[in-house]
Parts: sequence; structure tokens; C-alpha cells
Amino acid sequence: MGIYSAILFVMALEAEADGMFHAAAIPVLYCGVGKINAAATLAAELTRYRIAGEPLPLVVNFGSVGSRTLPTGTLLECCRFLQRDMDVRALGFDLGRTPYDPLPPILETEPRFGKLPTCSCGTGDSFAIAAAELATDVVDMEAYALAKVCRSFGADFACAKYVTDGADHAAADHWQANVHKAAELFLELARGLRNGAAAAVPSSTVPSHTAVIGSSSN
Repeated sequence: MGIYSAILFVMALEAEADGMFHAAAIPVLYCGVGKINAAATLAAELTRYRIAGEPLPLVVNFGSVGSRTLPTGTLLECCRFLQRDMDVRALGFDLGRTPYDPLPPILETEPRFGKLPTCSCGTGDSFAIAAAELATDVVDMEAYALAKVCRSFGADFACAKYVTDGADHAAADHWQANVHKAAELFLELARGLRNGAAAAVPSSTVPSHTAVIGSSSN
């Protein structure tokens, strides 16, 4: 990316934008799938801002998630992030906690999208097809890593996600069928942010809530 925008939009895959951001001339940083790709790509981009002496942008992640509790087609704002696959319990650390890390295991951000329901997001390097032991509202593969890079750099972070599947045995087929469907909603959110508005486009009437973090009984 050759410009220094005040808002940096980040997605894992071009399929999640479905060509709409390109058509609207809104740049997107595509970070790839998984925590390492996401962290490395965003860290490199924020370093570019710093070297140029530019103010760090608001980083906004749009993407797809699975959920075993929320309906497919729901548009949400993620405000609590954790690693569902960080497991060092053998050394006495709680599930989800990175050993000797000064940052807390749950990273929290302020809501930025007005009326969107808020939720917790569990990030891991697996495509979820079963209930995670560490319970969250939704699961993905990048958001925690992006939130942590922003926390480390001192950049603000916001995250809106679209539920594409039930994180179950049919998740792969449903994700492939639905991954492109939120692009227009993401674009409207992006335009709202660029215009200085907290515009929201909720696609369901799911009430605002955040899950209690803990071991799942499923």
C-alpha cells in the first residue's frame, strides 16, 4: 500500500471484499489467513507508517466468523479478543493465556459501530468445526493477532465480523457459500467511518452482549 490513510482496512482474503472495496477505490490490506500472517503483515504496515513519521491509523478488521450460538448472516462488532488455541496448562497457565506475556489474555476495545451488537471473538489457527473449549461468541483466525499488534504499536483497533457458518460439521460448505455476502455491509461501515460517522448496518436483531469467557460445557 503506497498511501498513509487515517483508517487502515484489513481483511484476510479478497473474497471477503468481493471486489466492492476496489470498485469504491478504498484500499484494503489483505493479511492472509492465520495469526502469523495477520501479525506479520500488519506489523510491517504499521512500521512503514512509523518510518515515514506518519500518525498511526485506526486499524479496522472486517471478515468472516463462525458461531455456534448466533445466526448465520449476523453482522457483529467484536470488542473482546482471545486466543482459543493458546494452551500451556501443562505448565500451570490458564487456557488462553500466553506464558510470561505482559499483555492480558483478553484484549478489549471500545465499540465504534453504533448499533451493531458486540461480541467476544476467539482466534486460533484452525478452521473451527466443533465447539472450542474456551467459549466465545464467535471464532476466527486473525482478529486477536491484529488486536495484539495494534496494542503493541499503540494503534486503535476496531473489528466487525459477519457470521458465515455455525462452526460445526457443515462449516466449510457454509463458509464457502457465504463468505462474500457481507462485502456490501462492510463497505457501508467503511464509508461511515471515513465520513466520521458511527454508521451501523445490523443484519439481525440479535441483542448486544458479550459472552462469559470460560470453559465450554459443549
